[in-house]
Amino acid sequence: MSSTQKIHDVAVVGFGPSGAVAAGLLGGYGLSTYVCDRSREVYDKPRAIALDHEILRVFQQLGVVERIAPYMEPFTDSCYYGVDGQLIRRMSTVAPPYPLGYVPSIVFSQPPVEDILRAHAQGLPQVRVELGVAVTSLTQDEEGVTLTTVSDDGTTQQVRARYVIGADGASSTVRQLAGLELEDLGFDQPWLVVDVKVNEAGLRKLPRESVQYCEPQRPSSFIIGPGNHRRWEISINQGEDPKHIATPEETWKLLSRWITPDDATLWRQASYRFHALVATQWRAGRVFVAGDAAHQQPPFLGQGMCQGVRDATNLAWKLAAVLQGLAGDALLDTYGIERKGHVTALTTRIKQIGRMIGERDIAAARTRDAHALEECGGTVKPMPRQDVQPALAAGLLGEAAHAARGTLFPQPWLASGANTLRMDQLAGTGWRLVTDGSLAAPPADELPPACMVLPLGAPYSETEGVLAAWFARHQCRAALVRPDHYVYGVASNEAQLRALLAPLKNTYQRGD
Repeated sequence: MSSTQKIHDVAVVGFGPSGAVAAGLLGGYGLSTYVCDRSREVYDKPRAIALDHEILRVFQQLGVVERIAPYMEPFTDSCYYGVDGQLIRRMSTVAPPYPLGYVPSIVFSQPPVEDILRAHAQGLPQVRVELGVAVTSLTQDEEGVTLTTVSDDGTTQQVRARYVIGADGASSTVRQLAGLELEDLGFDQPWLVVDVKVNEAGLRKLPRESVQYCEPQRPSSFIIGPGNHRRWEISINQGEDPKHIATPEETWKLLSRWITPDDATLWRQASYRFHALVATQWRAGRVFVAGDAAHQQPPFLGQGMCQGVRDATNLAWKLAAVLQGLAGDALLDTYGIERKGHVTALTTRIKQIGRMIGERDIAAARTRDAHALEECGGTVKPMPRQDVQPALAAGLLGEAAHAARGTLFPQPWLASGANTLRMDQLAGTGWRLVTDGSLAAPPADELPPACMVLPLGAPYSETEGVLAAWFARHQCRAALVRPDHYVYGVASNEAQLRALLAPLKNTYQRGD
């Protein structure tokens, strides 16, 4: 067994999307980062299919959003059809101007996107990546964590890091070694997931929008992916063998309602149990869990990968603050508080959608349909998918309750001289104090470290009025925005702003 002499700032176990984003962010913060994964290659078939504008904003921070653009397309509306084929709900997206500077909902091709995320992290000088390597044991002491690893050629070694992130999937070794457990949120259904590549003849047969078939005999979903990629999620009925139904022959029988083997090529078919699980605790000393290691949820809003990226983004800036000596270790406790609360709230809403789609009792389904139509006065109106996202409810947030507190802050297009840039390109992704231009900025020693003060107006004028509308809607004049783009709190005058900032002095250890 060999032992590395260097102690890394962070070790990331798992190099899927969550781990790759975590490594890219940590390396971007200048932290020495070790990454390992059992797999040498990215899985060549799609699993995640949907992302949203919050995740694209993170990809922007990583500097990869332009490289990913060729592999994504806007998500179509999702139409929900009831027992008798009537439209009962339509999920859409918000109208332009887009609040975060990107189309709010997209579909994408996971294998090339994951390749790009991996390549970005591997290209950072602060990041060391070892593939074909699994963790076999984990011990902690006052200064760090020791991981014992074994490579696929049998070589073992020990790796030291001050903190460890387990982003190693639903059967997470790190979670088990750290003694962290999963809590059941009460959803467990068997489904078949089918990905196909459809030819021109097949495309002409298929719906032009994504569809939720809320039919008691066999609830199912049809999702329009990028290019000629189409996905079906088809419920497995009681008494059916999940393994048998996932064979090509049985899969084509289920797809015969829409297409035949002459119309498409099977890309992937697999039976799953759609679970709703969340880690009871997200931290054990110097060890954290993220992504599927921390939570699993049904896929009805396509939020699985999004949640993992949110985990990585939330944790990375906090680790950077602690490791750079700017904040105390207690800041890291807010990671689990915030992410578990958000995951649990969103999963509850996803479960409601899943139960709406999956109602098996015909009488109850007809009642559901009638109620949905009654709620909208008989005319189904588009409901933005983004309306389903909850705010952060607890953690590192200002003390004063406000509707904007814990929500995502917009990223408008700003004009500065001859340049037009998204806000983060101009203001960075540290703390930001954004005002409507009418409030004087507090002294630098009252602000979080390296906080950018961004008053609207010259030289930073916005081009679409997104921020002006946001300030008007929330009846405030300033917003303090965290590095992960969530609103710490808002103020309407200078006294409120001073009061908002005061508690942060207990979080940050200011040397100035």
